Amino acid sequence: MDYDYVIVGGGSAGCALAARLADGAPDRTVALVEAGPPDDSFLVRLPLGLAALVPFRSRRNYGYRTTPQPGLGGRRGYQPRGRGLGGSSSINAMIYTRGHPGDYNDWAQAGCAGWSWDDVLPYFRRNEHNERGADAWHGTGGPLNVADLRTVNPFSRHYVDAAREAGFPVSDDFNGAQQEGAGIYQVTQKDGQRWNAARAYLHGKTRANLHVVTDALVQRIVFDGKRATGVRLQRRGALETLRARAEVVLSAGAFNSPQLLMCSGIGPAQHLRAHGVEVRVDAPGVGENLQDHIDFIVNKYVAHRELVGYTPPGLWHLLAQSLTYLRERRGLLASNVAEAGGFLKSDPSLARPDLQMHFLVGICDNHNRRLHLRRGLSLHACVLRPKSRGRVTLASSDMRDAPLIDPAFLNAQEDVDTLLRGARVIRRILAAPSLAKFGGEELHTRGVDSDEALTALIRARADTIYHPVGTCRMGSDAASVVDPSLRVRGVEGLRVVDASIMPTLIGGNTNAPSMMIGEKAADLMLGRAPATANAANVAPHEGAHAASPVLVARAQPQV
Repeated sequence: MDYDYVIVGGGSAGCALAARLADGAPDRTVALVEAGPPDDSFLVRLPLGLAALVPFRSRRNYGYRTTPQPGLGGRRGYQPRGRGLGGSSSINAMIYTRGHPGDYNDWAQAGCAGWSWDDVLPYFRRNEHNERGADAWHGTGGPLNVADLRTVNPFSRHYVDAAREAGFPVSDDFNGAQQEGAGIYQVTQKDGQRWNAARAYLHGKTRANLHVVTDALVQRIVFDGKRATGVRLQRRGALETLRARAEVVLSAGAFNSPQLLMCSGIGPAQHLRAHGVEVRVDAPGVGENLQDHIDFIVNKYVAHRELVGYTPPGLWHLLAQSLTYLRERRGLLASNVAEAGGFLKSDPSLARPDLQMHFLVGICDNHNRRLHLRRGLSLHACVLRPKSRGRVTLASSDMRDAPLIDPAFLNAQEDVDTLLRGARVIRRILAAPSLAKFGGEELHTRGVDSDEALTALIRARADTIYHPVGTCRMGSDAASVVDPSLRVRGVEGLRVVDASIMPTLIGGNTNAPSMMIGEKAADLMLGRAPATANAANVAPHEGAHAASPVLVARAQPQV
């Protein structure tokens, strides 16, 4: 089959790019190829379904593991990534944050012209339908529904009060004038259901020029000389070729986009030859520069009926909440689990927050893979701008094999120091009256007080909070993988459009920035003038808020 554009990866950036290209160029055809299934699972739509989707490898979760991490005492970390339409927006905690404006200004100063805060804000606003309404920071009429939680657990509000009592500021909009502070997150939900990238961009509107192909694993990029002309994929046990008259775009994420480049001959020459891959472009930067948010959790048993547990009273509470959700789309099952959190400074002298907090109304231990019967709560702190740099390399030349993922967690002493201060911040908040009054006992951290003991515990228990970026770094220097127009260096007709292009990790969740990248990439590919602040909040998206979205597999023609 021939198309004008072939996009590999139906995740957050890929869905945004596919829809905007199809709408912006109705005379051109677009193929969106996704390795996983359609997003038609009840667990995907159910907000609390993430508690079942994240912990284990499945049809909808790649469930990768890292290489042994020296900074984590030799442990192998866990790396859940969404597999299926919507990508990780189908299994994440639905937190809508964009990062700090200074993060994007850092990109521009590093040579990424057109990617400053003033450049990207219009795309965030164009992408958004914020139920609070439009203002200088937010948009309405966009495809992504952003909402306040329909039900906020009382303990989430206790956390905000405790943070204030501990001396930290409070923010009611982390994407507005003041990012710093503790507060309640806005979420990508509509009417108590998850609003992932596929529902935002693909459902509810039939486009004759957009074909969505699911359960199809792209094995390599096809070239004619130096020009990318299509992809070779495996579907239903057979190999097929989709040809691209204009461009091939990789939107497979921070792990799989560099893997596909390397399997297609673009990467470090010596490494490619070691795996029997013919070198097309010697690009040492492919797979390098991996950055991720490293996270530490303090769990605390607290016996209170509003907290999640699996004792008989706790199970009865879950049953009652299930009935509430079925009737009203409210209650615990409409929760994103991490309802509260915020952006705090571990040192008041810092220019920007260096910690992101996530407060959970239950015990989250080992990515929720270790079950605790007793009720409790969890408070996380993650390092927002880690100094450690890792890499993604090939395990083999076959895309069916998981890549080797080495985030180099806590290799930089600065990250250890920041996370240690983060652990102290957690304890300050938990000791404040609004939370301390409920009593309880810490689990793994009980009796661990000295810096040495706490550092050892951090190395024994810290892990990702699921925001890998940077492995196809954008830049203006020759060592970067893509230029500021996201074109892969050394070849023609090939771009990368996803979180892997971020030169540095932004200070926040990466889902909204990934969709922003897809939005901006569409304008770059269509040769449009950049979006402006004045026009950004008037971007009606037909069908985006239909009452009963149609499954994309039925709404879009299939090849």
